[in-house]
Amino acid sequence: MTAAGELAGLDDKRAAWVADAWRHVTADRLRDLITGLVDIPSPTGDEAPLATHIADTLTAAGCPARVQPLDDRQANAWARLSGDGTGPDLMLYAPIDTLTVGEESEDLPWIGPELRDDMRPRATVHDDLVVGLGASNPKGHAACVMMAAEAIALAGIPLTGDLVAAFGAGGMPTNARPVGTRRNTGQGVGCSFLLEQGVWTDYALIAKPGWTVSWDEVGLVWFEVTVHGTHTYVGSRHRLPYDNAVARAGEVARHLEEWFVEYADRHTAGTVAPQGIVSSIRGGWPRMAAVTPAACTLMVDLRIGPDTTPMQAKREFLAALDKVPADVTAELVLAIPGTRTDPESWICRSATAGWEAFEGREHEVIRGNSGATDANILRGRGIPTVRVGMPKVTDALFDIDFARGMNTVSVRAMEKLTRHLIRTAVDTVTRSRAEEGVAP
Repeated sequence: MTAAGELAGLDDKRAAWVADAWRHVTADRLRDLITGLVDIPSPTGDEAPLATHIADTLTAAGCPARVQPLDDRQANAWARLSGDGTGPDLMLYAPIDTLTVGEESEDLPWIGPELRDDMRPRATVHDDLVVGLGASNPKGHAACVMMAAEAIALAGIPLTGDLVAAFGAGGMPTNARPVGTRRNTGQGVGCSFLLEQGVWTDYALIAKPGWTVSWDEVGLVWFEVTVHGTHTYVGSRHRLPYDNAVARAGEVARHLEEWFVEYADRHTAGTVAPQGIVSSIRGGWPRMAAVTPAACTLMVDLRIGPDTTPMQAKREFLAALDKVPADVTAELVLAIPGTRTDPESWICRSATAGWEAFEGREHEVIRGNSGATDANILRGRGIPTVRVGMPKVTDALFDIDFARGMNTVSVRAMEKLTRHLIRTAVDTVTRSRAEEGVAP
């Protein structure tokens, strides 16, 4: 598809503005941006150094930016390009924290037997690919948001609405790490704080993986499941009542893993297919293999569609546990509702028109999704939001497993996403509010 084709659907004035901004998007600049982000560790709860780097980089490029601390270790960054006040405001958003840490002391053995190079916060370049912790998700997408804002600023496009580029801490599905000072360091805490502190817009576009325009998304509920048993000694197993909570927990986990499949089938709708997993198990004394614990705890993540409330999910989950022949209790310990934006919303129509111009065909909706992002925070607060991102790298000299998919990004794909972000932004923040149906 030619550059002219990628401008299809825009009037001559906006097409010229977009083309001017695209001229500032280069592979070298994107490579510099992404390597700069990867080389600064930003595990959930410790994003402040990266937020400072982002703000300094954007300010130096002509996008006045600031750091927004949540505490002494966690911070957001955001920049604003001001319009004349007659048009709608748009937020281009990306989270900046990595799901894992990049250190043996915290990641091993759960991530695997060793930390590969892609699992460390150190960027390496392999022709078109950049590899390092979070290189694709989330940092490659954050770099595209930075590049889009920088290019629009350099092009000097006259804006009617404000363009906000925002970078949120705590976007990953995790609570505080062992060294955390606050339990709520993930699950969209940075995005929530950003909005609470007045960084608000009429529309938002979140850059997260998947080359499609998504307008609905799963939420999630977490359960702490306690399987009860009898504390006893191996030497008395044959003489005293024996009910091993660890063995019972295995039975409960097997039952739930089978139930998750049926649950997903029942709740698949729109573009989502909500899944569930048993994610961890805790019980007993590792130092004392001679005794059984009186309780064993499982953690469960159950995804929920936009039409399922956390309380509905809780009742379904408890009903599933009632069918297990074991003494089991469960507590709902976290809930983020799923959300949906009207597909006829301006931001959805503009982003979709851009996708179709890039691909030269009707928009392809990707269904069966079960990933949750800060889009739920934005939509849940009332901001119509869509998600657009890059596809996972598949053509590489190494196997792409889950971790490498998060940690490998194509610079060519970054260029494409950045051009799409620019097109959607210019198409939005150069119009009047009346044109887009936003209340005056």
